[in-house]
Amino acid sequence: MAGGLHASLRPTPSSSSFTSRLLLMLTILPLTLAAFAFVLQWRGGLTDPATRWSPDPLFPGMDPSGTVRSSAAASSDCVDLLGRSRSASFPYYRDWKFSYGSDLRPKVSFNQRLVNTGTEGGTYPFSRFRPFDPTLPIPFDSIHYPLIALIAYGKSGKIIKLRRFCIASLEDVLLKWAKVLGSVHQLRSMLVLELCITTSTSGGLEQTLPWLFYHKVIGVTNFFLFVEGKAATPSVSKVLESIPGVKVIYRTKELEEQQARSRIWNETWLASFFYKPCNYELFVKQSLNMEMAIVMAREAGMDWIIHLDTDELIHPAGAREYSMRQLLAEVPGNVDMVIFPNYESSIERDDIKEPFSEVSMFKKNYDHLPKDTYFGNYKEATRGNPNYFLTYGNGKSAARIQDHLRPNGAHRWHNYMKTPNEIKLDEAAVLHYTYPKFSDLTSRRDRCRCKPTKEDVKRCFMLEFDRSAFIIASTATEEEMLHWYREHIVWTDKAVNAKLLKKGILTRIYAPMVIVQELRESGVFTSVVAAAHTNLSKDEFLSSIESSNTSRGIESRGISSRKIGNSRESQATARKVLETALTDSYAVPPLSPPSMKDIRLDI
Repeated sequence: MAGGLHASLRPTPSSSSFTSRLLLMLTILPLTLAAFAFVLQWRGGLTDPATRWSPDPLFPGMDPSGTVRSSAAASSDCVDLLGRSRSASFPYYRDWKFSYGSDLRPKVSFNQRLVNTGTEGGTYPFSRFRPFDPTLPIPFDSIHYPLIALIAYGKSGKIIKLRRFCIASLEDVLLKWAKVLGSVHQLRSMLVLELCITTSTSGGLEQTLPWLFYHKVIGVTNFFLFVEGKAATPSVSKVLESIPGVKVIYRTKELEEQQARSRIWNETWLASFFYKPCNYELFVKQSLNMEMAIVMAREAGMDWIIHLDTDELIHPAGAREYSMRQLLAEVPGNVDMVIFPNYESSIERDDIKEPFSEVSMFKKNYDHLPKDTYFGNYKEATRGNPNYFLTYGNGKSAARIQDHLRPNGAHRWHNYMKTPNEIKLDEAAVLHYTYPKFSDLTSRRDRCRCKPTKEDVKRCFMLEFDRSAFIIASTATEEEMLHWYREHIVWTDKAVNAKLLKKGILTRIYAPMVIVQELRESGVFTSVVAAAHTNLSKDEFLSSIESSNTSRGIESRGISSRKIGNSRESQATARKVLETALTDSYAVPPLSPPSMKDIRLDI
């Protein structure tokens, strides 16, 4: 009987033959496909999309006089495309339209990868921007793994060695296939991810356009701009409205009345900021605008929302691509909020005109430094100012769009029904360009009508440095202001700069500067402005000015967020604590970084 049982379990000749053939076919098929792909690539059967846009692409930072041509280029199909001498440029931007379909979803663009220069802790752009066109054939290795380029940087950040070579073995092909197939799931999540930025601004195009297009480059799809002042004038707002994915919301009487009926205006967590001028008033406006932006983001199908000012750029370091989509695609699904610690600009000249294009040195956040390094260099890093940072040090945050989401001040988000699960990023940061231009002293002064006294500025500004800057701008002569500006804001001592760069307190970050420079040089900003004004007929332009003068402008100046509602007393009685879980936290204001007092308290 035992023999019969074993006989029944023994495979029949027919089933064994079928299994063997199946295994053989599954083994031969991928090897055949890989070999076919290898032959096509080696013989040049597939076209590299890089050559479609430019016959001689260059990497940013290439020294036009010092490039090195490969000796094997002339005798091989691996043409050294990088060895031609000319100034660095991004030719792909010249005809790149940030086009959207009817669903406002942009075409996907794969952004640049960064490599470490090894000098002063900075980063420098590696690959070229290339818009993804689904109608073009894609080489098997072009998604994430282009032909390899070896680059060595000198102390100046210029390329001193450059070599390009082809894949030389079947094993390399198979390895690359495995890597591409292994990243399919992550690539799919990155392609469908939608994220937006909301901001409240009164600035002009010279600041808003570079800020906006930089964030488009790194993957932000939609923008909700709450505008007033200069930003609400027809010459500015019409340009902004012409950009796909941008929604402009004006501060009108209707908007004020709508926000007076909003949920957070009638709650207590923001109440301590009501009925105060200047920074407090702005903080309330930002929070009310963020509440509206959540609704707009949800209607637009966004996955993440971020609140930024137009003097802040996101630096998505730590992701495999220099991309916000890539960065947020790697965030676990149970995370509700991602905190970006902020770095503060450390300008080295007093004549900066275009901060995003001219500033590369930043002071790191406390969260990105060892504790002993931070406090051990605190005095030199502070330079006699009230705090380690001139202004805030508690970063900004991105929130996943979900039910019951609400703002928690301009720096954080919260949820009515739960405590958000948050993470703080170890490398990515918000770059805050703080007082980068000398004219910022007077422009900030002109936006606030407080008395330049130590007591009165406390009710106008939350942070000590802003108070000092306002008093100086209001009482000193221009020469005295410039002297104060150089002493407190400009980093002119090269020895101190070098020491703090070596210690890691300061760092060099080039990527935003290069991106904005190339956007400007490729004519993106000027073409957007020209196109917007071309599309406006003379009658439309005049009518828009007339309607703006009669409604938008007068109403914006006549109403402030402190005057929403009928009176202070009636609003105070109307506010109530809603019966929801875990909503007893107060709004997170701009906070200064830890000081020496904090370490003494710890001891």
